[in-house]
Amino acid sequence: MLFDSVSGIFSNDMAIDLGTANTLVYVRGRGIILSEPSVVAVKTDLKRGPRIVAVGTDAKKMLGRTPDNIRAIRPMKDGVIADFEVTEAMLKHFIFKIHHRRFLVKPRIVVCIPSGITQVEMRAVREAAKSAGAREVYLVEEPIAAAIGANLPITEPTSSMIVDIGGGTTEVAVISMSDIVYSKSLRIAGDKIDNAVIRYVKQKYSLLIGERTAEMIKMMIGSACHQKEEQVIEVKGRDLIAGIPKIIGLRSGEVTEAIAEPIRAILETIKTALEQTPPELAADIVDNGIVLTGGGSLLKNLDEVIRRETSLPVIVADDPLSTVVRGSGLVFEHFDALKDVLVR
Repeated sequence: MLFDSVSGIFSNDMAIDLGTANTLVYVRGRGIILSEPSVVAVKTDLKRGPRIVAVGTDAKKMLGRTPDNIRAIRPMKDGVIADFEVTEAMLKHFIFKIHHRRFLVKPRIVVCIPSGITQVEMRAVREAAKSAGAREVYLVEEPIAAAIGANLPITEPTSSMIVDIGGGTTEVAVISMSDIVYSKSLRIAGDKIDNAVIRYVKQKYSLLIGERTAEMIKMMIGSACHQKEEQVIEVKGRDLIAGIPKIIGLRSGEVTEAIAEPIRAILETIKTALEQTPPELAADIVDNGIVLTGGGSLLKNLDEVIRRETSLPVIVADDPLSTVVRGSGLVFEHFDALKDVLVR
């Protein structure tokens, strides 16, 4: 048997949600023990070449604040690896950190992947995990992992609809009998919503703001629809005309206007999935509703907008940020029952 009782006691098995915005790690038998931004700070040294100076939370603090010889890199883009070497280094760092600096540990790893990933991108994920020290690498599609993490009955002959909105991708899938009946991976998610805020502030106020500021605006006053009570937040940035720092007051209604386009794209993808679902399975969705997971599902009033547009029940999963990695970890915990969900 692949997973026996002895290996369970001394398990190093790990599940990794290698996200565009954040990386989460679940260790079999221990639960989620790491959640850090997918950011690596690299220093260019003419004598020694490039070297890593910070990873995760420490590196994210450096975004937009580094001198010319240090770059804060996000090695994942749109849910896939954009910089292989930096991704490998980031994974090594996290594995090293989790196993208390034991170099000889060779864990088995389940890695989540977007449903629309290519064979080349899939191979890059496997190779990065192996180069980082994995003994064996298994892959599971994010919608399946999200559905397992949300406790949906994916092994039964009834359909479940999952919408996982991460940093780089939005995964919309209808699942039945441990397999995906319909799926669409949209490369519009949290990052594109942040970029929409940056563009709006730049065009309307001639003010340049960074990624961290845009994310903070989205989290504090962002909403998928207009609210009765308007909120205002002070936003600091660089005046593109005068070239000096400036502060403006940004209203929540303006943020809703700014992010309308990416929200519309997500809604259209959900509607298309519903149109493509076989009638018998569509009937199940009417009863069971749509389950939202991922950090993007925390955007204020997004569930209400989807409910209004589809006329279906919409449920936000408990702790949506960790749903995918929790589901991936449960694949290890119940391997015999769930091994069919792994990508061959």
